[in-house]
Amino acid sequence: MSPNVVGTLRGSMVALVTPFKGGRIDEAAFISLCERQIRCGSAALVPCGTTGEAPTLTHQEQSRLIELAVWAARGRVPVIAGAGSNCTLTTIEMVAEAHRLGADAVLCIVPYYNRPSQEGLFRHFDAVQAQSPLPVILYDVPKRTGVALELETIVRLSALPHIIGIKDASGDLARAARMRHSVAPDFLRLCGDDLLVPSYLALGAQGTISVAANVVPALCATLHRVWQAHDTREGLRIARELDALNKALFVESNPVPVKWVLSRLGLIAGDLRLPLVPLEARYQQQVLAAVRSVLPQEAEAMLSVDRFRGCAAE
Repeated sequence: MSPNVVGTLRGSMVALVTPFKGGRIDEAAFISLCERQIRCGSAALVPCGTTGEAPTLTHQEQSRLIELAVWAARGRVPVIAGAGSNCTLTTIEMVAEAHRLGADAVLCIVPYYNRPSQEGLFRHFDAVQAQSPLPVILYDVPKRTGVALELETIVRLSALPHIIGIKDASGDLARAARMRHSVAPDFLRLCGDDLLVPSYLALGAQGTISVAANVVPALCATLHRVWQAHDTREGLRIARELDALNKALFVESNPVPVKWVLSRLGLIAGDLRLPLVPLEARYQQQVLAAVRSVLPQEAEAMLSVDRFRGCAAE
């Protein structure tokens, strides 16, 4: 992967699930998932995030998943490794390990549970980036962490040399609109909520770290590609096609629904780690109906991805 990885981080990037089987990582299934994403047009692989059940992974498992993602990518797309913690020293160590394993960038979550002040958040990320050999993407998801980055803090952090962007899963569109005019144009603003992708793209976001891309990677990639080509009408049409699926994938805590879907598609075993448990039966028909409604569009999008690659290669 080129040293100028920042310029490649555009479009649909997949927040990968972690397949388990018999209590252990199913490495063959994980590699297959990575290959499918690359083949279907995803712009980056993002292992070890919320969707990857990072809170239940051991450090050894996290390292192995990053290593596998880097091996599977083989330089074709960047690997953005989840490497965050609510302990600053642990985060610094995780970032160093991600670098050793060959990741291209790291995704660092806002420290959770200990609820630091805005000054504490700034100092945490400043300490991480000061010792990071990799570009750092902030990950703001207040409904999980209990504290949100305020715009002023994001602006301060955006001026630091190794912090290149933010995955915004706050759902705060007003803040996203203000951020657009408060940070440098090359500061990455990535949507972290599939339901809000059109709104974030309309506000100038450069891409999405997506849960839905686990299920329909080609359709998600096509949405971003047509938007980047300024075909907003087609982008909005695709977004409407994805709406039911995006809602269905969050009827229970992520990644419970998406792993159920992938197991039904025969891509993974579908095992979860406690305290997460399988999708409740009362939601299964809703989720299945949403998946069935969008699979024909995914097949057509796969053809579109193939055509796009053919044109790009000429």
